[in-house]
Amino acid sequence: MRAMATKSLHDIAAKECEDELTDYTIYLKLSQVEKDSRYVKTFLRLSDMEHGHYDFWKKYCKNADPKPSWYKVSKFMVLRRVFGPSFAIKQLEGNESQAIRKYESMRHLIPQKDRREFESVIADEKEHEQLFASHVAGSYVKYVSFVVLGLADALVEIAGIHAGSLGIYNSTELTGLAGIIAGAAAALSMASAAYAQAKHGFEGSPRLAAVYTGASYYASAIVLALPYFLTKAMALAMGSSLIVGIIIIAFASWYNSIMTGSDFRRNFIELAGIMLAATAILFVFGFIIRSTLGITI
Repeated sequence: MRAMATKSLHDIAAKECEDELTDYTIYLKLSQVEKDSRYVKTFLRLSDMEHGHYDFWKKYCKNADPKPSWYKVSKFMVLRRVFGPSFAIKQLEGNESQAIRKYESMRHLIPQKDRREFESVIADEKEHEQLFASHVAGSYVKYVSFVVLGLADALVEIAGIHAGSLGIYNSTELTGLAGIIAGAAAALSMASAAYAQAKHGFEGSPRLAAVYTGASYYASAIVLALPYFLTKAMALAMGSSLIVGIIIIAFASWYNSIMTGSDFRRNFIELAGIMLAATAILFVFGFIIRSTLGITI
């Protein structure tokens, strides 16, 4: 924000024109691809608002020729296609929050005669946030916590099972099978627990909550087990599985941070640290059991 104070109103307005045109284009394209009439009406309304904001800033840089950032538009539409409209809306909600803070910090730069219109622009951005929140509340975002629960538990438990089994059996194939079999049992257990939990005070479907939890758990278990069937080198198998686990943790933490507003870095460090610690402890535990019992498999 300090750098903003050193810029002229013309320079700031030129940048805001580009941002508003970019947002206008995104909303317009979203209205063209969405099938839900509620979303279509909302995005058309928002695109009109953003064009009005563009008109506000344009009068401070009449000689400029701003263009939308087609890179941002394309990137956003790809994310929307891959992760769905709820994810897209949550990202837009975050953008609107940043826009509100930015606009409130530049009030002193706006001429007095235009202050009322500028306050209307800020009010529009706040209305955008409320519209996004109401749409997301009724979507599948309510099940994100169950998906993250399944992923988090699987990454810690299955990685630990692999490490412990590897310490006992000294066989990558048996280690992979142990993870898949234990993963199936644990996925059913997790799904049952999620179903019971969702029946008390949860606004969504308990069945869907159970499916999301169990499916995310078992999918993670299978992915983590794959390296153990692709190589007989224990260190390579374990290292590859852990790298896959860390990638999954990074993705889940990033996705969850967008959908729920949680802190990405804290979630990632906590989950990755727990997984790696559990792996090390259980590998040593499995090795001790193998040495004590004289297992030669």
